[in-house]
Amino acid sequence: MDLQDRILELSRQGFFCAQIMLQLALESEGKENTDLIRSLGGLNGGIGNTGGICGALTGGACFISYFAGKGEEDELTHPAYFDMISELKAWFKGYVAEYGGCDCHTILDGDERNKIQRCPMIVLAVIEKCMELLELNGAL
Repeated sequence: MDLQDRILELSRQGFFCAQIMLQLALESEGKENTDLIRSLGGLNGGIGNTGGICGALTGGACFISYFAGKGEEDELTHPAYFDMISELKAWFKGYVAEYGGCDCHTILDGDERNKIQRCPMIVLAVIEKCMELLELNGAL
């Protein structure tokens, strides 16, 4: 199953942007963590479904952090960690510029059908950008 198909499958199961992204990160390492996936639901729909900053962007920051952030007391963040997140944010602003902004309310443009038409495409693009940044910086 390719990445786009897996995103659509998770979406059909009722998961959204940030949850999908980190589920894929976990799956890439053969891991499961339902508590993590549940907690990421707070980022979906623009921070708790309020229409704020897109969960694909915040989920992307979490995706990068999953592979390059600090997770244990004696662990350090990857040297390019903050630069990767900064690059992701700048790229995302350009990527969604056609929709008028980075928040869910703007991206969806008042049309719930856009969750089906736009969101999976955005999630896929963000995952691909995150992977590119992680690989470029030797974090994978």
